[in-house]
Amino acid sequence: MNDKIILVVDDETELLEMVKSIFMRAGFTQVLTASSGEAALKVCKERQPDLVILDVMMPGMDGFATLKELRKTSKIPVLMLTARGEAEDKFAGFENGADDYLLKPFLPKELLFRVKAILKRAYPRKERKVSFDTATVDLDKAIVQRDSESISLTAKEFQLFEKLYENAGRIVTTGALCQAICGDFWQGYESTLATHIRHLREKIEENPSKPITLVTIKGIGYRLNIKGAQR
Repeated sequence: MNDKIILVVDDETELLEMVKSIFMRAGFTQVLTASSGEAALKVCKERQPDLVILDVMMPGMDGFATLKELRKTSKIPVLMLTARGEAEDKFAGFENGADDYLLKPFLPKELLFRVKAILKRAYPRKERKVSFDTATVDLDKAIVQRDSESISLTAKEFQLFEKLYENAGRIVTTGALCQAICGDFWQGYESTLATHIRHLREKIEENPSKPITLVTIKGIGYRLNIKGAQR
């Protein structure tokens, strides 16, 4: 979900940067910005974002006019932002095809919750199962199937596996893995990471002491081998 392209549209530069920062810290890798309705329509045509966060009160072409124009050619999900709370604004937004509505000021967590909810509705995720020679990892249920046994993944193990799977076949540095499960303040977590890796290997490897699926790249990090996996 974090690979979706998010376009943020607002004439306030500080708000644009703040919202972009919120998404980048949350793991979104493609966040675009536009400071006017006209610029937003151009970006939508050129980059085809997966979701638009659109401010209502903008000079020139406001959010409602931008949304109305966008809906002539696209069904991209749109979250409207506004500093006003009148019911008429919400009705106008929904009538023109908005998917949700959020009042300023807002909490970062609320913005992320709304956006993730829209993305889940608009882009339903296929069943995510990763099959190896000796085990199958069900990412939607956070369990490992081995023979007839179901083994639960802890929250940290799940975060680690998901990060490794997103980069299957490539080296993921120790720092990147620590950050994936601890956020920005991950320094000093390396030894604990090694423990989580060991536990994860015990669940997916035939011989955890001689791993062939989740291997260590000495001095750099780890790699999840895709040989024997179905992606």
